[in-house]
Amino acid sequence: MTQTAWAHLPNAKHIDWVLASVKAHQEKWGAAKAQPTKWTEVAFDAAFDAAFDAAYDAAQAAFDAANEAVCDAARTAAFDAAHEAAFDAATDAISALFAYDDCAYMIESEVDEIKILAKLGDQKAVLLLPACIVYNETKELV
Repeated sequence: MTQTAWAHLPNAKHIDWVLASVKAHQEKWGAAKAQPTKWTEVAFDAAFDAAFDAAYDAAQAAFDAANEAVCDAARTAAFDAAHEAAFDAATDAISALFAYDDCAYMIESEVDEIKILAKLGDQKAVLLLPACIVYNETKELV
């Protein structure tokens, strides 16, 4: 197995899951991203800034891998919309996993718990809500 640029990070297993899951279940990621969250952009900006400062090269490699996974998986008439929603959801999750070492548990949490945290403005919950939804629908953590 090829060593990833993020293999040394505490959340590497979950980043790998995001990439594998978005490739296998792109439609679920796109649908999960459609869940309304007020703070997504603010949370993403904060997490991206932290990830950028901490591990830019590894974060970029993960974002590129997410984009490639989504492109490979999306071959439908609605390619652009599906691609954008799934890519946004995956990069939100990856950003959180890079920026915050203590948030991976949220992926395996109950969706309603993470929705409450997201509504209260918890940036990690906002970014990981789509991942939590997909995980709970598929119950598979690679």
